[in-house]
Amino acid sequence: MTNLFSYAGKRVVLTGGTTGIGAALAELLYELGVEHLTILDIKAPTGRCDTFIETNLADPASIDAAIAQIEGPIDVLFSNAGVAANAGVRTCMAVNVAASRRLTDGLIDRITKGGTIVYTASMAGNGWPAQVAEITELLEIADWDAFLDWCEAHPEVVNDVYAFSKMCMQVYVMRRSYSAIRNGIRINSICPAPVDTPLMADFKVSMGEDAINWAVGVQGNGRMAVASDIAPSLAFMGSDAAAFINGENLHVDSGLSSAMVTGLAFS
Repeated sequence: MTNLFSYAGKRVVLTGGTTGIGAALAELLYELGVEHLTILDIKAPTGRCDTFIETNLADPASIDAAIAQIEGPIDVLFSNAGVAANAGVRTCMAVNVAASRRLTDGLIDRITKGGTIVYTASMAGNGWPAQVAEITELLEIADWDAFLDWCEAHPEVVNDVYAFSKMCMQVYVMRRSYSAIRNGIRINSICPAPVDTPLMADFKVSMGEDAINWAVGVQGNGRMAVASDIAPSLAFMGSDAAAFINGENLHVDSGLSSAMVTGLAFS
């Protein structure tokens, strides 16, 4: 029987593969037999990869240069890199949203039929329904600088920039997946709760330790997730085992989102 979870023969591109979830995913992909892994990051990974391309995901020219250096067909693109709100509105929206969109547009024609794109979004973006009109307006702006200018010009909409960036990604997944699947390419995201990675220090500054601790306390398992808890969900979404999943923002949060939707988190 075919192993639908295997990455044997697959060529994968991963952003943010140096630390945290990306580093855990890279390690897991080799365990699953990945043929070739290209990592795009601002710092070189200490773990294994076949090709490293230094990339500043806040800079469109750097992204375009990376796209030009990626060789061969691609089976899976994991757009995983992200920053916290204390990076500032322009950088946060660039790295968390605009970079993912630019990579998608630049690489989608090289993704094999049956291939997939998986983003690391966040359950912090679950509030998108209340702002879907504004998010849709923003996502229709194709130009990089005009996109970021809009964000700076609408502080009343952007407000919590990290949460807003992840709202945008959840909506983007649903919109972009509709056309992509007609070319045989699936697009999905995973939406973790707080994860204990090197980025957590920035989240504690931007969100506050009380908010982080509250979220962890609501989760049923009584601890914060670690990178190795999240990487398997990304690997699953990129595998053939998820071949009929498209346009999905998968909550990987030990029930936190469910508890919030049902009101049990506040009881």
